[in-house]
Amino acid sequence: MTRRAAIIGSGFAGLALAIRLQSAGIKTVIYEARDRPGGRAYYWEKDGHIFDAGPTVITDPDCLRELWALSGSDMALDVELLPVSPFYRLSWPDGSTFDYVNDDEGLERQIHALDPRDVDGYRRFLKYSAGVFEEGYVKLGAVPFLDFKSMLNAAPQLARYQAWRSVYAMVSRFVRNEKLRQAFSFHTLLVGGNPMTTSAIYALIHKLERDGGVWFAKGGTNRLVAGMVAHFERLGGILRLNEPVEEMEAHGDRISSLRTASGWSEHFDAVVSNADVLRTYEMLGHPSARSAARRLRRKRYSPSLFVLHFAAEGSWPDVPHHNILFGPRYKGLLDEIYKGPGLPTDPALYVHHPTVTDPSLAPPGKSTFYALAPVPHLGNAPIDWAVEGPAFAERLIDLLEERLLPGLRANLTGHFHFGPAEFETELRSHLGSAFSLEPVLTQSAYFRVHNRDSTLSNLYFVGAGTHPGAGIPGVVGSAKATAGLMIADLAE
Repeated sequence: MTRRAAIIGSGFAGLALAIRLQSAGIKTVIYEARDRPGGRAYYWEKDGHIFDAGPTVITDPDCLRELWALSGSDMALDVELLPVSPFYRLSWPDGSTFDYVNDDEGLERQIHALDPRDVDGYRRFLKYSAGVFEEGYVKLGAVPFLDFKSMLNAAPQLARYQAWRSVYAMVSRFVRNEKLRQAFSFHTLLVGGNPMTTSAIYALIHKLERDGGVWFAKGGTNRLVAGMVAHFERLGGILRLNEPVEEMEAHGDRISSLRTASGWSEHFDAVVSNADVLRTYEMLGHPSARSAARRLRRKRYSPSLFVLHFAAEGSWPDVPHHNILFGPRYKGLLDEIYKGPGLPTDPALYVHHPTVTDPSLAPPGKSTFYALAPVPHLGNAPIDWAVEGPAFAERLIDLLEERLLPGLRANLTGHFHFGPAEFETELRSHLGSAFSLEPVLTQSAYFRVHNRDSTLSNLYFVGAGTHPGAGIPGVVGSAKATAGLMIADLAE
């Protein structure tokens, strides 16, 4: 082929799509606004510490290996994945903990300690999760839903697994203990979904993790990004950094060119956005784009995140790689995170401790961490983060010292944060949302932004805002779905 494609944004989805297109012989250029590739998977180097921005939980590594296999290569050439165990340590304010391990005996022993009756319930939940994994991920995860007929074809299986129920409601049908209900429903938060409202189909994440494990890239998530870039460029692809796209020009039903902030303007046969879906349509003056933007502003968006990065003396060997610190409330806290109008006073945290797996991410005898708190997006809670951010960071440090890292303040050597304001300004995310559209049933599959625009025939989407949604496997699946459409379209 001599066809040419442009991709706006070098997040995981943009890179995965670029590799697929370049492997198929389509000349591909990625335009990245920031000085480094990765999108949300950015990183910082400070005083010998490597701070990954995220995402830091890698599941279904085969979906990544497939990108190299397309051209007969091996991901191990560029990336080394390290297994993480336990997957997560879950803890509650009363001091109780639950190690989510990939081991039936170990899991069932802990479940039995909380409620013996829930052992059988967990086995039934795992069977349910396996079913929705097959239907929702294996069969539909990389299938573009471009028309309502495709949704109708999938409806019988989605109905069979009661997709209209929430993940929390479905988990509650199988287990009685409230802590176990939280332990097996919190995963939707990792893709921007409220366990109380996200479709039960997302219970597939549990089976996804049990089958494929949880992994971390040696050197940090940034090394997975670097490996993808290296493979893309090895195939002949071009990555342009510090080149934010400011405008796309459309004539008729096609995009004719795009223009960057530096004044660079070029024609492509196809344009793909891995950027925020609303911001993408705002770059177009086309009437259909203005209409699409109006519709998107009325949608429900996932919350934002407040991420506190910090460095500390010591190796903290008893603190696992992934930690979930539940708060004293579950549903009430989730309501505040997803609806606002203010900042919750009792945050729940995900704590990332990569140096327990890979000590190279900090100087000898020191550790690298981040603590992530889901918070309302700017549309639900218009907080002045320049004022509230530093104060909230101090509250999180107090919570961490109390719940997970005793003596933290005395050993703290530095910290900084990235919050809703940065999601809006640096990542140009609508309302500072961290995961784009909220993954409720009425904003999923056909009802999500389509992988190809319905009016502009050479405009495509990839990433969290399109099908199937957020998370590394989700956005890599979106790249597979979009690549299939593009390769077929450009071959005509």
